[in-house]
Amino acid sequence: MSLKGKKVGFGITGSHCTYEEVVPQIQKLVDDGADVYPVVTFTVKSTTTRFGVGEDWIKKIEEITGRKTVDSIVGAEPFGPKVQLDCMVIAPLTGNSMSKFANAQTDSPVLMAAKATLRNGKPVVLGISTNDALGLNGTNLMRLMSTKNIYFIPFGQDDPVKKPNSLVARMESLLETVKASIEGKQLQPVLVEKYRDLQ
Repeated sequence: MSLKGKKVGFGITGSHCTYEEVVPQIQKLVDDGADVYPVVTFTVKSTTTRFGVGEDWIKKIEEITGRKTVDSIVGAEPFGPKVQLDCMVIAPLTGNSMSKFANAQTDSPVLMAAKATLRNGKPVVLGISTNDALGLNGTNLMRLMSTKNIYFIPFGQDDPVKKPNSLVARMESLLETVKASIEGKQLQPVLVEKYRDLQ
């Protein structure tokens, strides 16, 4: 299927090390015909790290989508009643935001947009990137996996030796996961090797 004419929200949370991997996936959505609405958490916009300046990432995303980034809860609220998305993506999804989403806390623009999308019975696709998915956040991961209309980009351990509790989505499967979710299907397998060359 093509995403031509589909409205896709794209939420980004503060896993700064993952942006380099995620931004090209936004381009793929646009290239496939999707009308992409970018949404970011407060930390994405305001934080500078060794992975880049927040404002530079925002500029790049806006150039790809041709849309201003939604960066406030008030700005995200219309995704429920007015601008009804066909799908909402959150990638990367940090452990912090995953915990909040699983427990119905809506304290960021990204989580507000996701809540609004679920309200309309539309799919929310999650691309996790968290160091404690197999630790304290494990219960939140399982809660979300068993929730209606929530789908996951296939994920796996990114460094099972040094970070055994860490899980990261295989972001290159994002487009395929979005297409499957719109058809009401979870892309399989969900559990994959994040890096196939791990020994």
